[in-house]
Amino acid sequence: MNLVLLGPPGAGKGTLAARLVEEFGLVHLSTGDILREEVARGSKLGKLAEDYMDRGELVPDEVILGMVQERVDGETDGFLFDGFPRTIAQAEGLERILPVHLVVYLDLPEEEVVRRLSARRVCKQCGANYNLLTQPPGVPGKCDRCGGELYQRPDDREEVIRNRFRVYLEQSAPLVGYYEKKGLLRRVDASLSPDEIFRKVAEVLRG
Repeated sequence: MNLVLLGPPGAGKGTLAARLVEEFGLVHLSTGDILREEVARGSKLGKLAEDYMDRGELVPDEVILGMVQERVDGETDGFLFDGFPRTIAQAEGLERILPVHLVVYLDLPEEEVVRRLSARRVCKQCGANYNLLTQPPGVPGKCDRCGGELYQRPDDREEVIRNRFRVYLEQSAPLVGYYEKKGLLRRVDASLSPDEIFRKVAEVLRG
């Protein structure tokens, strides 16, 4: 089975992806990770992508799809796509590479996205991640690992989060409709606990 995960920032895609990969033996493909790896490797596609990124432009769909095609490398089954596709053109391109069997949309309202992401904190020294709501440090403002100072990333401030959410909705709304029409989309309430979300998605995957 090939699975696509959709959902706004803070919906828990990364947490769910890790558990699905472990439980079902899927290959986790995050286009963000692929981009960084290809650039680091200095591959032909990586250099092409880097040129766009250096100019502050979006990497074209055909370059992203080329990277996905290379990672899939003849296999047609057993992939989990996270953060991809982002556009209808990418969705259509993905279907030319391999079939999509299920799309899970982690549905989370704007206020909950803001609440979750604005509670994130990062250690200035070691980079450890915390969340004041779900994973607070033992001592407020200090890292459990190294005692370093915790800070809030600029992109975790409320006004930035709300803008990211608006951008996500603009991009994702057409995709949600696209996959709904194909009968592939399953909506999951992302305000549930990670265990409940995993159980619901696992039930669908097990048929």
